[in-house]
Amino acid sequence: MRIKTLMLFAVISIILLVGCKHDRMNAPFQLSQELEKGFVTPPSSIQTSVYWYWISDNISKEGAVRDLHAMKKAGINRAFIGNIGIEDLPYGKVKMFSDEWWEIMHTALKTATELDIEIGIFNSPGWSQSGGPWIEPEQSKRYLASSETKVKGSRTVTLTLPKPNEDFQDVKVIAIPDVTREELTLTHKNAVIESEPQLPNLARLTDNDPETGVNLPGGNSVTISFKSKEPFTARSLTLQSTRSPLMAEAVLEAREGEKFNTVSKFVINRSNPALNVGFDPYAPVTIAIPATTSSEFRLQLNYHSSGSGVAEISLSGIPRMERYSEKTLAKMHPTPLPYWHDYLWPDQPEVDDNSLIIQESRIIDLTDKMSSDGVLNWDVPEGAWTILRMGMAPTGVTNGPASPEATGLEVDKMSKKWTALHFDRFIGEILRRIPEEERKTFKVVVQDSYETGGQNFTDGMIEEFKERYGYDPSPYLPVFNGYVVNSRMESDRFLWDLRRMIADKVAYDYVGGLREVSHQHGLTTWLENYGHWGFPSEFLMYGGQSDEIGGEFWSQGDLGDIENRAATSAGHIYGKTRISAESNTSGGPAYSRHPAMMKQRTDRFFAEGINNTLLHVYIMQPYEDKNPGVNAWFGNEFDRKNTWFTQIDLFTQYLKRVNFMLQQGLNVADVAYFIGEDAPKMTGVADPALPLGYQFDYINAEVILRDMTVKDGMLTLPHGTQYRVLVLPKLETMRPELLAKIKDLVAAGACILGPAPKRSPSLQNQPEADNQVKQMASELWGDIDGETVKERKFGKGVVMSGLTMEEVFEKIALLPDCKLPEENSIHYGHRTMAGIEIYFLSNQTDKERIIQPQFRVTGKQPEVWDATSGTIRSLPAFEISGEQTTVPLKLAPYESLFVVFRNKAGKSAGNDIALNYPSPDTVKVLQGPWMVTFDPAFRGPAAPVLFETLVDWTTSSNDSIRYYSGTARYNITFTLTEENGDRSIMLDLGNLTAMAKVKVNGNYAGGVWTHPYRLDITQWVKPGQNDLEIEVVNNWMNRLIGDLNLPEDQRETWCYVNPYNAKSPLQPSGLFGPVTIQSLQYQGN
Repeated sequence: MRIKTLMLFAVISIILLVGCKHDRMNAPFQLSQELEKGFVTPPSSIQTSVYWYWISDNISKEGAVRDLHAMKKAGINRAFIGNIGIEDLPYGKVKMFSDEWWEIMHTALKTATELDIEIGIFNSPGWSQSGGPWIEPEQSKRYLASSETKVKGSRTVTLTLPKPNEDFQDVKVIAIPDVTREELTLTHKNAVIESEPQLPNLARLTDNDPETGVNLPGGNSVTISFKSKEPFTARSLTLQSTRSPLMAEAVLEAREGEKFNTVSKFVINRSNPALNVGFDPYAPVTIAIPATTSSEFRLQLNYHSSGSGVAEISLSGIPRMERYSEKTLAKMHPTPLPYWHDYLWPDQPEVDDNSLIIQESRIIDLTDKMSSDGVLNWDVPEGAWTILRMGMAPTGVTNGPASPEATGLEVDKMSKKWTALHFDRFIGEILRRIPEEERKTFKVVVQDSYETGGQNFTDGMIEEFKERYGYDPSPYLPVFNGYVVNSRMESDRFLWDLRRMIADKVAYDYVGGLREVSHQHGLTTWLENYGHWGFPSEFLMYGGQSDEIGGEFWSQGDLGDIENRAATSAGHIYGKTRISAESNTSGGPAYSRHPAMMKQRTDRFFAEGINNTLLHVYIMQPYEDKNPGVNAWFGNEFDRKNTWFTQIDLFTQYLKRVNFMLQQGLNVADVAYFIGEDAPKMTGVADPALPLGYQFDYINAEVILRDMTVKDGMLTLPHGTQYRVLVLPKLETMRPELLAKIKDLVAAGACILGPAPKRSPSLQNQPEADNQVKQMASELWGDIDGETVKERKFGKGVVMSGLTMEEVFEKIALLPDCKLPEENSIHYGHRTMAGIEIYFLSNQTDKERIIQPQFRVTGKQPEVWDATSGTIRSLPAFEISGEQTTVPLKLAPYESLFVVFRNKAGKSAGNDIALNYPSPDTVKVLQGPWMVTFDPAFRGPAAPVLFETLVDWTTSSNDSIRYYSGTARYNITFTLTEENGDRSIMLDLGNLTAMAKVKVNGNYAGGVWTHPYRLDITQWVKPGQNDLEIEVVNNWMNRLIGDLNLPEDQRETWCYVNPYNAKSPLQPSGLFGPVTIQSLQYQGN
């Protein structure tokens, strides 16, 4: 019995082992088959999304229902509802939060549920950011404000301390020694002030009244001089502009004998007074200078704004904190795109006379000596004192753009408590009012790009600061006002800690807080992880706290060039499968674009890692009798009333295939560029530059510290993403905890490039922190100086500095991942999964390109997967050499394709491009005549028109054709004399505007919307006579222009924004050809 049992056990074991081996062998095949199936017909989990704007109260129940049904038919299966109010668009009648508005919202969510369209709703009215009329001042974004009262001792005082703001919450009352003295500042009382050209009322510049000032003269420059009888020692310069925008380059000089020496060069940028780039719109510009003694100083201003003026100039012997307004986020970067260096400041010169700065030991906390009504009772010590009543005041920034009835203060971005309250007041109300079974597809809470500026204080800030950094920030609060406490270095380090804490809290308490409360209600979050106009956080950490993230790009211009890298990097390092982009927005002109015009930038950002398309914008169409309908000055018109929406499924199918492929496996990038620890941070820096043929991500300290390990010499993250090299920015600072982790990584085999840090940027744990940084840097970098010594081994890894990336790759023998032409005309992206390599290539030019890319793949057969048609074919011509495979490729203008390696390579047929792209034989040239049928409902000719040859509609003498906007059907017959055998029959349409669908013998054969305008019609043609129908659609643009040539009462088009006039150039439209029937045969397919 025992023997039989043992034999049975052995047989079972063999069966299990064989089965497991079979499963392992089968797994790659199954994966390959699933990949192919999903590419040809993407599953419903692959979403094409739209921003669905309900704009300026122009909405209706019928419009919502029709919009959703049109989306479903077009392949759009996700819509983000944004309640947007635009001041320069006429407002409709359905006010937000009215009973009718709630009824429309209910209908929209119910209809979406019935159609299985996933819905996201912006978390507040407007696209930025999170606020509304329900937010009270004490729940809003706030900053540390203060009033100053000067007193002298020794005496007892009872006085009311003024509030700096009506909506004010006290935080601290402190007294600091008053180091100011009249003789320590040059004014009209102790100096002669002159200007060139001569200006009146120069005494206003030093009258200590910011409401008075001097207007800058015509031209673009002025020089203002200060002459004193006795030598004067200056340590700071503060300039306050009048309340009008000012942009200037400034030079401060001091006379020495017969010449002037430059003391400081700096920029005055108060060009944008909007609250969302600073809650102190005209904050003073303060410059720290080394102690400089002279009897004459002069300030040269070269300015670029008319109507500007200067209110105050303080050339002082009292040290001030340089750029304290910027460093406390009172004034932030004035344009949408702050680059990596824009929130980095040089070290300040230290103060030569310590009696002129505030010593921590002399700061007195008076908080408990002030009553709740602001009355201070204090026994004042000997000397002169300044009392600071410090507390929180609202920044005043509101959500927007939103309808007036839906506009209110922005919620505190550093408070989970107030974020949850905000969620409850808007999203929570939707959840309460609409039955759960009728909103099943409402799944996403949306946060658009951050555009609402900074804040620098919140409830419980002092206590949390202590817990975070281990020291009390209270003595450093005067630094918010520009005072120097202990030293400029200490004060700067305190401000660094402050900004880092703000960045962390905005990420974790706002983004993370909204995610937490959303999860409690079964919802997820979607976030654009960057900010325009005063972004106070760190873009990677900010994105890491959301369930999904997105970038943004315009169909023209450069907006998106840094936003999408922000999104893809955050997605890759935080392990997010789907990375969206607000895709193909624009700034007009209206109704002028179509998908072919959007393809270049769409594909560019696919190559960078965007893999979840969100089209911008679908505006609700509430008025059925008005065409083309409601529009705006922004966005491309992805709505059902646009002419080419009837064929948009051609475009969405392409998007779905690309998104499906780019969501597979893991992104491949060789380099991680560390962004540093400074905040705010909107982007990273690729320095030294990455050569073509490699990809990179930005990475932050949080992910390095928490997640990064080394596996087989690769820097590895928990979800599998790997990098070969970590590049450190050219900074002198790093906190010791991070440096210790980097040291461990190198010891374990990592490769790093960059200079050694010299100190910690933080005031935390000083001076021990600086000593630790110096010690570890010495151990890790040794004698590397980046000039004579540029590399050294450490443990299993290597440290380098002063090398180009090309030199680094050569030293570590890292071949290009995809070697491409040096002019950067072809962009690529790479995904890897078990046994399969997926490369996406995009021709970014309007010319055909023949290239021979070298892929870092060996032993596998190259295949081309065409996302426009869903076709797959093996390429017979390729060359394998070592670890690289060269593949001859041909790309039409703006064409993209996937090159997939999944099967063992067969025998190569050579490397001739003609083997991969055989020349077609022309079977027929369809010159005409063509019977063309326009749609009378769109004011086309009532009867079909005979075109002897193909012509541009706009050249017609018939206005119903010349100005036609809509769809026209081209019909022709052709004859094939024989069976095609194993050759493919292709229909090449040449060129057209804008999109076309084709029927052959009554059968739908597909459509075209981009180069090459070619279809495989093999299965539809037959020997003998064949009927061909080509349905071509153009834009609304020509009809809008045409109607402007008519009397106003005869114009049938209607839209809010029409940028054209009667003489505007028309857009070439129709089928241009040449249309040819071709035959070709692919080798091995």
